[in-house]
Formats: sequence, C-alpha cells, structure tokens
Amino acid sequence: MLKIEKDSGECTTRLRLSGRIQSDQIDSIRSEMDGDCCAERTLDLSEITLVDLGVVRFLISCEDAGVKLVQCPSYVLEWMLRERAEAGQPELYNRD
Repeated sequence: MLKIEKDSGECTTRLRLSGRIQSDQIDSIRSEMDGDCCAERTLDLSEITLVDLGVVRFLISCEDAGVKLVQCPSYVLEWMLRERAEAGQPELYNRD
C-alpha cells in the first residue's frame, strides 16, 4: 500500500512516499507533484519497500526532469543504473 505525504512551501514541493509503489499508482504521484507550480521538486523514498519496473522507469524520468530523489534505497538506485545502461542513458546524480 502506497502512502503519499506532501509538504509544500516557498516554491518547493516534497513528497514522502511510503510502502510499495506499483506502476498503476504513478498517475497519483504525478498528480501530487504537478499540482503545484514549484521550481524545486523532491521525492523522499526513504520508506519505500518495493517497486516494479514501471516505477523504476518513472523515477528515471523524474530525475531527468530535474526532480531530486532523496533517501533512495540502494536496490532501487542499482536498478535505475542498470535501466539507464541498457537504454544507453548517462547516469544522473540529482540525489542525496
């Protein structure tokens, strides 16, 4: 089950995602992120337990769009690196 906590202020939006994220929940995350016209957007992934391939690809697209990924679990980072390598994309490090 996915839980989304949103914190917005002074042109920053931070979403803390908790639990399991499945591809069919990406639209919910995207609508929460796109609801504000903030310049700085952050996804806090410290409480993520499980993701699928669609979510990994979504996180890559978020990172490519300038969204900062923080506290990303190591298995997700490794999966993102493998997906980028297979697609011939450069590695990005817009994370904490």
